[in-house]
Amino acid sequence: MSITQQYLLDTYRAQQHGEPAPPAPGTHDRQVVRAWPDDRCFRAVLAGRPVGGRLRRALARRLRPSR
Repeated sequence: MSITQQYLLDTYRAQQHGEPAPPAPGTHDRQVVRAWPDDRCFRAVLAGRPVGGRLRRALARRLRPSR
């Protein structure tokens, strides 16, 4: 069953029970993508890791001239 078919079935069932229709597929995709960095930072804090700048620190170490 595709996403569209599932959405249509859920909409039909909601209509039969007098409930509000579910949101269409893809409605909240932007919000989810924007929330990813916040979620990564939150999980890093819970795991006891430094929050950010891992890529920048790695590049700085790599590009720093050796003495």
